[in-house]
Amino acid sequence: MSGSTDLAAMLAGLRVHARPGEYVFATGVDPALAGACEASVREEEGLCCVLRREHADALGLAYAFVAAWLTLEVHSALDSVGLTAAVAETLAVHGIACNVLAGFYHDHLLVPAARRDDALAALTALAVERAR
Repeated sequence: MSGSTDLAAMLAGLRVHARPGEYVFATGVDPALAGACEASVREEEGLCCVLRREHADALGLAYAFVAAWLTLEVHSALDSVGLTAAVAETLAVHGIACNVLAGFYHDHLLVPAARRDDALAALTALAVERAR
């Protein structure tokens, strides 16, 4: 199933939901880290994992950024243009940091946990505005 490339339709139909809990970025070589990953990127410096905060705490991992995980409920094509930019711009206007993870079916945003509700409201307003 291929995703959408129609930016107007994606934004007009955009829905966002928050995963429960808090998430952090951690790096390391401990096999337990890889087992706890919800998402990962292998960088030149090593494995970077996004994992639940309580798992990082249990493993004694250091982290600096505590995030809420938001999922965009729109199946965008991997070669679609503009969705990430529109979402990032909307959050930037509200002063909300955003780290993006792209999956096959959905894009995921890691925003400061303390700004979770602000991010949800801003993205909901974006969808309402674009649906008009």
